[in-house]
Amino acid sequence: MIDVIILRFDAPLISFGGVVIDNNGVTRSFPARSMLTGLLANALGYEHRDFAALQSLQQRIQYAVRCDRTGELVRDYQTVDLSQPFLALGWTTRGAAQARAGEVATRTGTHIRLRDYLADAVYTVALTLEPPEAEPDTAKLAAALQSPARPLFIGRKPCLPAEPILVGRARADSLRAALLTAPLSSRARCRKLRAWFPAEGPLSRGATPVTDDRDWANQIHVGRRFLTEEFIDV
Repeated sequence: MIDVIILRFDAPLISFGGVVIDNNGVTRSFPARSMLTGLLANALGYEHRDFAALQSLQQRIQYAVRCDRTGELVRDYQTVDLSQPFLALGWTTRGAAQARAGEVATRTGTHIRLRDYLADAVYTVALTLEPPEAEPDTAKLAAALQSPARPLFIGRKPCLPAEPILVGRARADSLRAALLTAPLSSRARCRKLRAWFPAEGPLSRGATPVTDDRDWANQIHVGRRFLTEEFIDV
């Protein structure tokens, strides 16, 4: 049996950001492991400079995810001129203004970018940590999600949750079993739902490689994992 925490991602806008190409910020169909790492680390109060802690947490996360409500893909067209004086300070999740630095601070002219979101979607995640005895454990994660160190968002800062992210804790034989028995969102549209599970290996039936880990020290996507995608009856 494994200890599992059940998460619910329900928001007007959700972003499971993929690889950014030029000014195009796409979204994946499911949450990346790096995104879950950032969410949990934010709840725990980790800082960006806590590279070792972030890397350790990411490597321990194992999860399965279910799409309870598909939602609609929308694209946000964004423009900004960061050289304007009133934009010298930016908002942070700590509730304090922070000066822009580096290349962003010296950029002039109108900056254009496109950002994709999933609108009106709902996802359920069954997540565990391996090894379970290391710190933080699932109990500490659950407590942090109930009373986070900072405000939480689902992928990007505009993606504020419409309900508490933590659904609860469970004991299950596997992540698959935990996800199959996890409560269904009241906004689910059907009983046959798209889901993603960790593959047993690269040669497993339906195994698909994904690169969704992050090198937190260098801020780049790295690694390769294998997932299987299927439709499940709940």
